[in-house]
Amino acid sequence: MRDADRTLSASSAVESYSFTQKDELISLYDESFHLIDCSPRHSKTYIIDSLVDATLWHVYPGLLAPKPKSAVEFVLASGVPRSVEIADATTMDRLALLIFRTPRGIGVVEVEGGATYRKASSDSDRALLLHQATHDVLTGLPNRRQFSDQLRGTLPVPNGVKLALMQIDLDDFKPINDTLGHGAGDTVLKMAAERIRNVLGEREVAYRLAGDEFAVVQWKVDQPAEAERLADAVVKAFKEPFTVEGINVFVGASVGIAIAPGDGNETEQLMKAADIALYAAKKDGRGVARTFSRAMLIVLEQREMLRRSLRTALQEGQFFVEYQPLVRVPSSVVGFEALLRWRHPIVGLIPPSVFIPMAESDGLMSEIGQWVLEQACRAATTWPAHFTVAVNLSSAEFLREGLTDRVAQTLDAVGLRADRLELEVTESVLLERTTDNLDALNTLNVLGVQISLDDFGTYYSSLSYLKNFPFDTIKIDKYFIKDLETDEKSQTIVRCIIALAHGLGMRVTAEGVETRGQISWLQKEGCDRLQGYFLGVPMPAAAIDEFLRQSSLAL
Repeated sequence: MRDADRTLSASSAVESYSFTQKDELISLYDESFHLIDCSPRHSKTYIIDSLVDATLWHVYPGLLAPKPKSAVEFVLASGVPRSVEIADATTMDRLALLIFRTPRGIGVVEVEGGATYRKASSDSDRALLLHQATHDVLTGLPNRRQFSDQLRGTLPVPNGVKLALMQIDLDDFKPINDTLGHGAGDTVLKMAAERIRNVLGEREVAYRLAGDEFAVVQWKVDQPAEAERLADAVVKAFKEPFTVEGINVFVGASVGIAIAPGDGNETEQLMKAADIALYAAKKDGRGVARTFSRAMLIVLEQREMLRRSLRTALQEGQFFVEYQPLVRVPSSVVGFEALLRWRHPIVGLIPPSVFIPMAESDGLMSEIGQWVLEQACRAATTWPAHFTVAVNLSSAEFLREGLTDRVAQTLDAVGLRADRLELEVTESVLLERTTDNLDALNTLNVLGVQISLDDFGTYYSSLSYLKNFPFDTIKIDKYFIKDLETDEKSQTIVRCIIALAHGLGMRVTAEGVETRGQISWLQKEGCDRLQGYFLGVPMPAAAIDEFLRQSSLAL
């Protein structure tokens, strides 16, 4: 081991456990029980320099006895300190040893003063309290407090030393708590911590920061290659399902990597860089690792600019609504879906997939959603009396109290019949406060409003939703439609959804219809309604009359 590496590792471990006095008999060992460092007094007492490849068993052969050895293995596995007594190999006097976990292995402190067991027990209690203060109770990993202390004590790193910080966030963890309960969630967190721990090597330490957030600090010279190797190993470790009470659940891991000193040599700088990289991993589909780059920072700054602009977009008239035809098989328009658009005065058109999550997270979606509902209902009053208008409801709108009152008041104010309004909700909405949400849907149903379950098959597809609430329509997501003509699995899934919906007395709408072949297949299988660019692109309300005059939709 290089001297710089030895010093960094040993000092980190010693500082973490507050054993810094030079006159203590303290020694540190890796997980293979090889000596990696010791205090000057310990080196002199045991003539360490004369030992070749010294191990814990060379220094303290009494620990090989069954009971002391078992205590050593327990500390290594659990992280909980233990006090043991052994016989000194030379004098046969009794030695009281305090054995504690370190980031790289274990440490041993000789408790002096007559080697009484009472003294050892007192120090053991002190070490146990320190362990509890610096470790997560559920997973046994070092906690945020120790993570912060470790990072502050290490940064800035000296010349020639490189430190990698990995921020790890679990993907799809929240639904486990929501559907299986917090006990199952705790079980998954413990297993997740074990999977992270199992891929770690030398000079790599994992921490649990909070909830489903973890971190790893790595000291390696070849960066970012070593960090990316470890991050990939973490991601792969989460590919296999977790089994909880006989149920297989899938939880992925997204990882953001930042390297000191290049990406920051202060705690806040490095953590911000790792957070930005983690955000990029989430945006790239989750279940991946991304290493921080300056380009990521530019993208984030642009998003923050959009976020600030979003707060005034409604007042400044930057939003508008387009309408895409809904076609009843074989060839008649029965209504339109209202689609929200944002034209930024500088950037131009912003995709809904970008700004709607921002609006939801910033608490703006309720106001924006109410505006869309009013615009769509007013537009529908100018259409043929049998046409419907479909409006999407975000989870933020659904969770806000008074939804049913707002819908009823809007219909009354605009003068639109309730049965001409179709509200589209996704399965993700129903995961939140399920009982309240079903009550709200039932109330809307009593008012006469039609309810559509959007993007069916892309979330959790719990059939209990279909049993507990009589949706009017199920919308098949375009993911299953795009390769419908060639993929037998997609055909089987779509065929089953159509049969399921019809068996429950519900209509079926297929989204993303782009070819004549898809239309023919869906018509043959009895799909009720179609929507897609082949049938009509989203258009402003002013263009609808002309579209209806020119388009025969003769399919």
